[in-house]
Amino acid sequence: MSGISYLLDTNVVIGLLQGHPPALVLRETKQLEFENCAVSQITRMELLSFPDLQAEEENAIRGFLDNTVVLLLSDSIEKAAIALRRKLKIHLPDAIIAATAQINRLELLTLDERLRKALATPV
Repeated sequence: MSGISYLLDTNVVIGLLQGHPPALVLRETKQLEFENCAVSQITRMELLSFPDLQAEEENAIRGFLDNTVVLLLSDSIEKAAIALRRKLKIHLPDAIIAATAQINRLELLTLDERLRKALATPV
């Protein structure tokens, strides 16, 4: 993937949109720009499917997504997600997002400590 280095987890996108300090620190330390980031199709679905999503929030999400590469699911991502979920016992959306990063050789940026620890554990 030309120029893309990072896959942003859903919680990172939410944090960036809402100005949460941990996400802002991540943006600064990793020098995150639209050009070097992507999100999974699952992240897009999660962001746009929040119950009670207000029009202003949806507009902000859509604006972000319009400027970000969305990586679609593939058979190889599906197989990797199945393997990750079985080995690490993580939630399916997390497994799909992690597999998307793995298959596309991108660094997964997440604020989810549980997921980060699970992915750091040798399998």
